[in-house]
Formats: sequence, structure tokens, C-alpha cells
Amino acid sequence: MTAEKQRPAGLVAIDHEMARQHEDALASFESNREVAAKVTTSIRRNGRLVLLGMGASHAVARAVEPLYRAHGIDAIALPLSEQLGQPLPLVGKTVIVTSQSGESAEVFRWFAETADHAETFGLTLEAGSFLGRTVPCLVGAGGTELAFAATRSLTVTFALHLAILAALGDDPDAALAALEVPETVAIDAALAALANVATVVTSGRSLQGVAEALALGLTELSRLPCYSLEGGQLRHGPMEMLGERIGIVLFRGDDPTSDLVTAMAASVVEAGARLIVFDASGKPEVAGAVTLRFKPASGLAAIFAMLPVAQRLMIAFADSRVENAGTPVRTTKITRSE
Repeated sequence: MTAEKQRPAGLVAIDHEMARQHEDALASFESNREVAAKVTTSIRRNGRLVLLGMGASHAVARAVEPLYRAHGIDAIALPLSEQLGQPLPLVGKTVIVTSQSGESAEVFRWFAETADHAETFGLTLEAGSFLGRTVPCLVGAGGTELAFAATRSLTVTFALHLAILAALGDDPDAALAALEVPETVAIDAALAALANVATVVTSGRSLQGVAEALALGLTELSRLPCYSLEGGQLRHGPMEMLGERIGIVLFRGDDPTSDLVTAMAASVVEAGARLIVFDASGKPEVAGAVTLRFKPASGLAAIFAMLPVAQRLMIAFADSRVENAGTPVRTTKITRSE
């Protein structure tokens, strides 16, 4: 008789983080209105916004980048490491630096090497961190995320952006409803479809930032070379890799880019790759794809619906590939070196 596999300690830690992520996200939205209003004042005054972060923090910035642009804001998300090496001029721009810990190596160096921070704000989970002490910050509820691979911290950071976007005029109700009543979507068929793939490539259009967050988590936990390509970039050349040993995960929302995602899905199926579609578009399913269906939604409402399900798939995939998923062997939770 085969003994039941014991859940790795690293995944148990992630489970604990995920169990309270919706509650912490809702609390974060409610408790940061005052600082969100200050950030909004700066953004309106400047009309230009630079979002700086590393790892999952950068993925969040990529996901909300189009939401700020929808307000007519010249918004761009950059890795903080890129800003350090090839700096974009920041005069006359609002800057939001995101760091879950507020203590990463790049955060320390960027503040040491720059002078004027009057239009700089932070997003963090730690009010007492270096970032939290240095500039006005929106602070996520629940404190530091202890488990490896971002889960709760992603959801909470998105909620902090929701507070800013609501102050800019967005209606937060649909996004808040997705947090208050999470959708339950089974992942069994998706996990089975990825059982024999050698790598997973995630992709989206308006939801590309969520795709990037999932790819990062898949790589961190499964130790396989999973990565993300924006839908157009995937079309321009990398289609050559497609085949039965490649898993593709697409994100399709109820927005003007959905037809492009649909066209990509059809091409992936035709090429024989394994295809998973996170679908909040309200459109018909693509034949040959494993579709994870959500209520029609776009923007942060779609993100809050899809993200916990994507996290569950990420964790289950990693658990099926390595014995001690969730325990890093070459990195640490807080990256203190460059």
C-alpha cells in the first residue's frame, strides 16, 4: 500500500497565506484611502506615472499599468533594477515603488542614489520597513508574507492599487465583490493537461501582468523554466516552440483584446500544445482548450477572480513535480543582493 504524500512544509505555509488573502485585501482597500488620495493628487497633477518594483511586485505593476492608462495617464511599469541601470528621467512624474518587504536590495540603492522624492510613494506590507519609513506608503493588512512565492502579497497589493484607482474615479464594486465572494473553479482538468509538459508559457493581452505573475510563481515553486510572453510577442516567432511538450496558459477577459486571445488559443490548439484558458470574457470556449470559466469581468474584477485559482494551479503543478515544493533551494524570500 502506498503511503499518502505528506504536504510539504513550504506549501503548508503558502496555504496559510492564501487562506486570509481575501480578508486582508478587503481590509487593505478600506484602510488606505487617505494615502491613496495623496497619491491620486500627485498623479493628477503630473499626468505621468512610473511604477517600480521587482519580481511579483513588478508583475502587479504590469497588470495595473493599462488601468492607469485608461485614465489618460502616461503610465509605465519598469523593473527597479532597470531603472537603476538605465534610468528613465523622473522629473515631473509620480513614482510608486512597490516592495512587499520594503527591504530589497534595489530599494535601498535606488533611494540612496536619488535625491528628490517629493512625488514618490510606496506600496508595502511592512509599515516599519525601510520603504515604509522613507516615503508615504499604502500598507497592506496582515504584515509580512512569510511563505516563499507571492500569493497573499499579490492580492493585497492589487487591493492597494484598487484604492488608488477608486480615488481616480473607478467604480470598485465589481472588484470588491470578487474578493467578498470568490468564485470556485475546479483545476483538475487543467492540472491533468499539464502533466507531461516540459515547460509552461503564460500569455495575455490586457491581463498580461497576471500571466507574468503566474509564470514567476510556477518557476519558483516547480523549478522548471516557465516564463511569460505578451500575446503579440508570442505570435512573433516563439510559436515555433509549440508542441505536445509545451503548456500554454492564456488569460482572456471581457475587454477589447479578447478576440486576439481567442485567435491565439486557436493557433495553440492547431499546433498541438497543451492549452489552458482562464476565461472571464463571456465568449464561447475554444475547442481543444481546457477552459477555466469565470463570470464576465475585466480589469481588477477579472484579476481578483482568476488569481486565487491560478495560484491553486501553480501550487498543484509544483507539488506534482518536486518533493519539497515551496522551500527555496537557491534564493530567499527577501532578495538582499543584486
